[in-house]
Amino acid sequence: MRLIDREALKQKLDTGDDFRLVMVLGEWAYRAKHIPGSLNLDTIEKALEALDTNDGIVVYCFNPDCIASVAAFRMLTQNGYGNVRRYAGGLEDWEGAGYPLEGEMAR
Repeated sequence: MRLIDREALKQKLDTGDDFRLVMVLGEWAYRAKHIPGSLNLDTIEKALEALDTNDGIVVYCFNPDCIASVAAFRMLTQNGYGNVRRYAGGLEDWEGAGYPLEGEMAR
């Protein structure tokens, strides 16, 4: 499984790299808070429809124990998406570093 850490993800966002950042938790969680610029694709069907197999993709969920981003990574790679990485730290790691969030419950 290809991983990306918090600092590498922050750098990609700060430099405007062309990639798709995907929060794989449900709509309520996304509306509460997410990393700025994230798409909310909480089913494989939505992901397959919205993403191109050539896209650079980073998937994340809440924390390293959250299975949703593991499942999303595996489903995407099994469907021919070749440039997928998982941000294992997720929202918990991002927020813990004091980085910005968007959403109704973002501080």
